[in-house]
Amino acid sequence: MKNAKSFLGYSRLSAEITAGAIDHREQIDLSTEHPAPGPDDPLYYNLLAPNQWPSPSVLPGFRETFTEYMNRMGAISIEFTSLIAEAIGLPRDAFNKYFDPDQQHKLKIVKYPDLQELGYGEGAEGQGVGPHKDSMLSSYLLQASPHRGLQVQNMRGEWVDCPPVDGTLVVAIGQGLEALTQGVCVSTTHRVLSPPAGQGARFSIPFFQGVRGDAEFEDLEKVGVGSVPEEIKAQRRAVLERNGGARLDDVEFTFRTGGKARTLGEATLRNRVKSHPDVGERWYPDILAEIRQEQGQK
Repeated sequence: MKNAKSFLGYSRLSAEITAGAIDHREQIDLSTEHPAPGPDDPLYYNLLAPNQWPSPSVLPGFRETFTEYMNRMGAISIEFTSLIAEAIGLPRDAFNKYFDPDQQHKLKIVKYPDLQELGYGEGAEGQGVGPHKDSMLSSYLLQASPHRGLQVQNMRGEWVDCPPVDGTLVVAIGQGLEALTQGVCVSTTHRVLSPPAGQGARFSIPFFQGVRGDAEFEDLEKVGVGSVPEEIKAQRRAVLERNGGARLDDVEFTFRTGGKARTLGEATLRNRVKSHPDVGERWYPDILAEIRQEQGQK
């Protein structure tokens, strides 16, 4: 990954940071392929790029398999969010204005080593990936091994196991969908714990639905996709009241105006630099320096 401005490619073990702590995982990041951007394009267009594919001599059929999977999941994700729109009283095509014709979607193939491989002592708890909310509209996780480890946080702040179920995908709501639905579709706070010692590595394949990078926060927050009917908002308020009247699942919410970024693409780039400082040091040192200053780091 360090070789690419796009943050696509292989990321070594324990190279990513979430919620201020190191994630103990290694992964390959892929996306819907685009040609490399031109010299006059905005900086965040660097995220639109060709993939760094493993050699077919090492992994025959890998490229074809995951290209087809991303294409199928891209279509499924847009169909699924159209159903969400209908379910909350919006037009079926309400979200379509935020999709490019060749919309970029992303995918990870992730390995979480167990605590024994990580060298942790007995009774330790390892961070596979720390508490976070996904950025865009929806995410779809294929739990590719039988390990537990994925947890979601309910509105009372309690962590709930999300064990693998054969033949299913786990669907998470992103920050973008929460913002565009005026809080009706609540973004999912989740994390992954490292597998216990002796259980071997956990594998997962999350797919992340993309949104047009040129979309401006001003439009996302003030124009959006139209007003959700009041009776639907009342249902969300009733859920909140049944859970004590306050949400205790909040982690950092980055999908809003008032920050450094004007567009979603700019915000996404900053988040990638924050998560992958090794890539930031090589390609985006000015952005990384700003982020570290904001965090009080040297």
